[in-house]
Amino acid sequence: MSSTGASSLNESLTSGDEVRLVFDALAMYQRRHGAPPFAGVPGVPWCTCGNCRDMPTDLERKCCGQDPNNCVSLLPHFSQYCLTEGFLRIHRQYREDITVLGQASGPGDDNREYRYAAYRHFIYWQHGSLGQGNRRVIPSCCVWRIRDRFPDPQGHYTGFVPGI
Repeated sequence: MSSTGASSLNESLTSGDEVRLVFDALAMYQRRHGAPPFAGVPGVPWCTCGNCRDMPTDLERKCCGQDPNNCVSLLPHFSQYCLTEGFLRIHRQYREDITVLGQASGPGDDNREYRYAAYRHFIYWQHGSLGQGNRRVIPSCCVWRIRDRFPDPQGHYTGFVPGI
């Protein structure tokens, strides 16, 4: 974001608007200053950040909505919360203790568990606690950063499963 854009964002945030999450702040900025232009990702016309890849369903074809320099998947907090094994390992251990599930045992299970933990961290970071059955679609750029960091050996991914 340019220094002019950053100061406009800061002014917007100090004008009495309540901001709880990163997407809220970015959405407010876009409402006041316009959405970013199309980033030109071939075959992905719905992407503005330039980091999305095509997804199997229309529901999953969601971009973070930012320009290439402000893509959510490139934010330092995204890397820390969703790609750092230490954070995710603690989350996995806590979840295993609470749900009385065993540890991953098959090939690719470890990465799958890290992916699921990363998805849960992203949702909690961006939307807070949603409750059972209440789900949100994660932007494609973020999903693919997580999948690239914790790949499935056969390249098979579940994708978004709507709540009940």
